[in-house]
Amino acid sequence: MSEQGTKKSGGLSRRDFLKLMGAAGTGLAFAPFVSFGNFMPNPSQAVLEKVKVILPDGTQASVKTFPVNHSEVITYPSTGDPALDAEAFRKWQFIRLPSELGGDKQDVSSFRAYSMVCLHLWCLWKYWPEEGRKRGECPCHGSMYNPTTGTAFAGPASLQAAPSNTLAQLTFEEDADGFLWVHPPTWGVNANGVIGYGRLIT
Repeated sequence: MSEQGTKKSGGLSRRDFLKLMGAAGTGLAFAPFVSFGNFMPNPSQAVLEKVKVILPDGTQASVKTFPVNHSEVITYPSTGDPALDAEAFRKWQFIRLPSELGGDKQDVSSFRAYSMVCLHLWCLWKYWPEEGRKRGECPCHGSMYNPTTGTAFAGPASLQAAPSNTLAQLTFEEDADGFLWVHPPTWGVNANGVIGYGRLIT
């Protein structure tokens, strides 16, 4: 059947398909050079400053009391508006590593926080502390994340090229009393990463 006949039937012509693939390829080729903080649904428009790590119960996280091999969901940056703060792109898995990975150290090196947005298709993953797991797992398609680095080691996210195989992260400071604070992030693949897109490990 001719190309004209294909168009009449409501299908996508070969020419239009090739144009679409060309546009997609161009977009992917330039992806590493784009400032995604301006386009992706990152909370990059918020004023980013050093803030307390606030747990779901309203208390501030402390190296002295937060359990080893445990995680909680934290919100960053928080706006105080429940609707905005419920957005997936503001949710982070705040993890204290298991002992064998350094979680019993009484300093910030025991802690990690990674965006909960899976790098495959943006489902929300979580940390599982059980023996034999101790990893992040996405319930949708089985991507698994290393809690030490935030890099996918199994599932579809692990098959994606860098930086799209490593989760965006937050870093922390500890005050004299052992309380933890979020250090102001820089959204970019060469820094804290881009939520939903990834981070380069240097």
